[in-house]
Amino acid sequence: MSPLLLCTDLDRTLIPNGREPESPGARERFRRFITEQGVTLAYVSGRHRALVEEAIRDFALPLPDYVFGDVGTSLYRVRDGSWSRITDWEEIIGADWAGLDRSGLAALFEDLPELRLQEPEKQNRYKLSYYGPEDLDPGPLLERMRERLAPTQARASLIWSIDEAASVGLLDVLPEGATKYHAVVFLMGLTGHDESTTLFAGDSGNDLEVLASRIPSVLVANGHAAVRSEAQRL
Repeated sequence: MSPLLLCTDLDRTLIPNGREPESPGARERFRRFITEQGVTLAYVSGRHRALVEEAIRDFALPLPDYVFGDVGTSLYRVRDGSWSRITDWEEIIGADWAGLDRSGLAALFEDLPELRLQEPEKQNRYKLSYYGPEDLDPGPLLERMRERLAPTQARASLIWSIDEAASVGLLDVLPEGATKYHAVVFLMGLTGHDESTTLFAGDSGNDLEVLASRIPSVLVANGHAAVRSEAQRL
């Protein structure tokens, strides 16, 4: 087979996490596929490193070559079980926040009643994450947040998604260039791949930019209905 860079989300894409059952035998077929020569595997996940390692252990997943964690704000190279952080990526995305850090951005939104900060371990230098009501229409909230960001000159992405297993909304404030799409493009350049040798798979709102791009992509069957509709529209 031709060399392939396979970038996949984890929850509800590669592993079960939600109301939909797992396809029988899917992970075993996946493991067999990855063993074929020429496949470079990258997990592109909203999870932080410890939770990615937990998923690999609990679901007997193959060790990847790369891991983008924290919704694309951290990048690791994995060799023989050793994880090394690729700091070039953080330097690139950090410029988008125009000198502000996570706490500086959080101060802009602390009075918004719809938002509740996620736990400290789910935050990092370039990831500010909140919980929100599962049934919230995020449009008006995101517009208010963009209005507050405008005077700071910080370039930020606001990524809304749903954790169906926990019945809660998730909102990530990220550097504009820290989306999963930009992460996959950066990894393509790092590994010498292009759109003809790259494949992405995902299921949720933070995967939409890749799903609608020129990168060949799979929207898995148990993706949220709103994500399927928006992906088709895009």
